[in-house]
Amino acid sequence: MRDVLLKGGRVVDPAAGRDEVADVLLRASRVAGIAPEISSDDADVVDCRGLVVAPGFVDLHTHLREPGREDAETVETGSRAAALGGYTAVCAMANTDPVADNAGIVEQVAAFGRRAGLVDVYPVGAITVGLKGERLAEMGEMATSSARVRFFSDDGRCVQNAALMRRAMEYARTFDAIIANHAEEGDLAAGGQMNEGDVSSILGLPGIPAEAEELIVARDLALARLTGARLHVPHVSTAGTVALIRAAKAAGASISAEVTPHHLCLTEDLIRTYDPVYKVAPPLRTKADVEALRDALLDGTIDCVATDHAPHTQDDKEREWDAAPCGMVGLETALGVVCAEAGLDLTRLVERMSTAPARIRGLSGHGGPLNEGAPANITVFDPEAAWTIDAATMATRSRNTPFVGRELKGKVHHTIYGGRFTVREGRITNGQG
Repeated sequence: MRDVLLKGGRVVDPAAGRDEVADVLLRASRVAGIAPEISSDDADVVDCRGLVVAPGFVDLHTHLREPGREDAETVETGSRAAALGGYTAVCAMANTDPVADNAGIVEQVAAFGRRAGLVDVYPVGAITVGLKGERLAEMGEMATSSARVRFFSDDGRCVQNAALMRRAMEYARTFDAIIANHAEEGDLAAGGQMNEGDVSSILGLPGIPAEAEELIVARDLALARLTGARLHVPHVSTAGTVALIRAAKAAGASISAEVTPHHLCLTEDLIRTYDPVYKVAPPLRTKADVEALRDALLDGTIDCVATDHAPHTQDDKEREWDAAPCGMVGLETALGVVCAEAGLDLTRLVERMSTAPARIRGLSGHGGPLNEGAPANITVFDPEAAWTIDAATMATRSRNTPFVGRELKGKVHHTIYGGRFTVREGRITNGQG
């Protein structure tokens, strides 16, 4: 493999405390050096002037649909979308068919990821068998499998039973795993189609109150204190949840939290169109909630951005509002939305999209520091580039995104995974470049 010299980029690496213009030399699969000036007669020189060179992005919350719904997405097509978005690692959620609730399925998902060879794919194991919330899945079996699962979630469904959640946390603690529970109290949310409030009343749609999320988060925070388990709060959507997390962190709780790009910029008012592309879980909330989420991401109360990339076929998604499934794709647009909407400086942006999620999941090969000898998992992007996504050129198999045709800011130029270009000049190379 030929050496690669990334020339003259702004190296932003929060894990190393680095923000400077420098050259980065890659040899084989590793960082061979970072210095103000590096010369190499044999290297493939890539002009990075005006661009940011950073550790590859990490997504803690990706739905890849395989096995079972390959018509919506496969691990390979999702990996291609991730690479185009600057990601070098993704965590694949358990709501596949069959459910990833045993060693065989998580090992299969991990194998699909290795075969695609575009990003590291880390399977997320189910908390309960079949996501039914009735009995614990074989979490220990998944943790000791070759997939080495350390993240468990029934995402899409909430574990309603507090005693069962307590046992899951106690079990997870024995191998230092993380529990992430989809926060939605079932009785309060039953039949809900959007955020409960003035807009739902005007539209005549049954609502899901903010308290449905907040009650479960409060319960799970209490259980985490009781058990000493590590808790991760997925897709935070309300100001009340932010307040709960902020107070828990101030009290020293072992807790982390994520927010999606769409919850940072879209509000319930968009549902007046009845376009099911805006139907997500948790639902889009109010402008006040969006502002609270942005503030929390800025000050670190919310640790990271996670896409909740949720592909659906056109036939499934483009139905009447009440029949359409929840979710939107987000891997290819995440950087553009966050740069445009979140108000983060570059250090915080890289921290929230790379360093923090890698730290939460314990991925030593991702998130930096990009010191000599470190794995060469890198994204190179222009944080100021304005661009508009074209649905016809998207790598994901599905097209359920509201951001097609909308001007975004922040574009990935190159993604390097294990020292190989998976994306070069904005195009997939299949890891051969």
